[in-house]
Amino acid sequence: QVQLVESGGGLVQAGGSLRLSCAASGSIHVINAMGWYRQAPGKQRELVATIDRDGSTSYADSIKGRFTISRDIAKDTASLHMDRLRPEDTAVYYCYMNYQKYSVGPPSGSWGQGTQVTVSS
Repeated sequence: QVQLVESGGGLVQAGGSLRLSCAASGSIHVINAMGWYRQAPGKQRELVATIDRDGSTSYADSIKGRFTISRDIAKDTASLHMDRLRPEDTAVYYCYMNYQKYSVGPPSGSWGQGTQVTVSS
């Protein structure tokens, strides 16, 4: 089965930086895209950033210019570099992968279990 494991969360002061990593493993033919989502208590999960297999990226307006998503194709990993963090960035961050198990058929999706990011004032 396919599994995503996140790491790198923690506590940081406002203005600081963190780097989150997501490692994919299992039966994966090709990764179409990977992304990071976040969810704060009492709020809906929201998209933070995505990167496709060609390296094209997209970002939420709230973090644009502060976060950078990247992917290491050889290692099947994705990272989220977070800079100039704000208290409102506090949330559980989840890694998501859209992939194909085989060369034919519809794509599948997989979620990580999440990693906590807390930004203090």
